[in-house]
Amino acid sequence: MNYWLMKSEPDAFSIDNLQKSSNQTAHWDGVRNYQARNMMRDEMKVGDQVFFYHSNCALPGIVGIMEITKEAYPDYLAFDVNDPHYDPKSDPDSPRWVMVDVKFIRHLIRTISLQELKPHPEVQGLPLVQRGNRLSIMPVSKEQWDFILSLE
Repeated sequence: MNYWLMKSEPDAFSIDNLQKSSNQTAHWDGVRNYQARNMMRDEMKVGDQVFFYHSNCALPGIVGIMEITKEAYPDYLAFDVNDPHYDPKSDPDSPRWVMVDVKFIRHLIRTISLQELKPHPEVQGLPLVQRGNRLSIMPVSKEQWDFILSLE
């Protein structure tokens, strides 16, 4: 099993939106970064555990846990000219972008903020705490996962 952290702005899609989704499951769409796409496409597997991270908000941080329930498949929003994630260079016969399905597992007892995480040496290798990192999807080691949950 792999562990991940996936970011979303709560105004666009929050952990509460996921929890209220049909079967508490939704597709994770709109990823338009090649490195993040490659991780989704090549490494994410059904059963992988994921931290849900709220970004670009009053208190950025890890707010919950979700699970991958469907591996990568074409992000059809890239073909919809009326969608904000439309990509005119993406071709349905050779899709450029993918999405995965995620399922709500639980809220954390409290938000574990980015500021709280930064000083801990246990997470220094995590891209989230590295200066200038803007990836919306990143791997988390089992040790980092366990340490972060111990802060809950």
